[in-house]
Amino acid sequence: MSQPAPLTEAQWFTEAHQASGSSIGFRTEQLLHAEKTPFQSIEIHKTTDWGNLMVIDGCVMLTSRDNFLYHEMMTHPALFTHARAKRVVIIGGGDCGTLREVLRHEEVEHAVQVEIDERVTRLAEQYFPELCEANSDPRAELLFIDGIKYMAECEPESLDLVIVDSTDPVGPAEGLFNAAFYASCYKALRHGGLLVQQSESPLAHLDLIRSMRSAMRTTGFAAVKTLPFPQPCYPTGWWSCTMARKGGDLSGFRERGALSKKFPTRYYNAEIHKAALAQPEFMREALGE
Repeated sequence: MSQPAPLTEAQWFTEAHQASGSSIGFRTEQLLHAEKTPFQSIEIHKTTDWGNLMVIDGCVMLTSRDNFLYHEMMTHPALFTHARAKRVVIIGGGDCGTLREVLRHEEVEHAVQVEIDERVTRLAEQYFPELCEANSDPRAELLFIDGIKYMAECEPESLDLVIVDSTDPVGPAEGLFNAAFYASCYKALRHGGLLVQQSESPLAHLDLIRSMRSAMRTTGFAAVKTLPFPQPCYPTGWWSCTMARKGGDLSGFRERGALSKKFPTRYYNAEIHKAALAQPEFMREALGE
């Protein structure tokens, strides 16, 4: 484990995006932490304008400034689509922001976060404590094991919602983007249950999104919908999650519940939910909607 080191004035962390032929950079003040775990390399940088920055294997994972966009869109559209999601599993999600948003919903009785690398969570507790506020909630359970194995061994029809909050489909997360994994999720979900997975950038990764949606349908999901949203720290600045349902459709949601929600959000609301269900023309053509 290396020691934190001050950086020279006006130093930048830059990530090159191979798929989009572009890059993004953050002006940094200090390298707060760096280590190599058995699974990946993790760095925490202090930036001048974006708060703390977590980098895994050279890729930006989150910043203090804009992570709310991702965490809210990975959770609230699904939870307001489901009639009453009592049992939720989060695969990945080591920074705990998704868990925090899930547990804002009173109807959730039990939420399990299955993260393979415990160091991601422990570093989030230290450098992103606001994301870990719900870790001590009695409804929360943190497991540091293989999420693919966990889902394969899940009791059939025991879950209402599975959220796959993973890194890019390489390394430890590669096995989360295929039909075998989706089949495990389908088996574990009750009728009407939902699978939500981060699905990269609609501008740069349409082939991946098409592949994911096809595999989800092949394994039995009745309806699939990809919801785009802004995410400045990720490739192209535009991201998405793909939602699949076991039985039923995805054309509507509990709009009255979203309008009268009892907790604060910074991005999500009923109007944003409706807007995210609309597809830009290039996505409709590419995804066959």
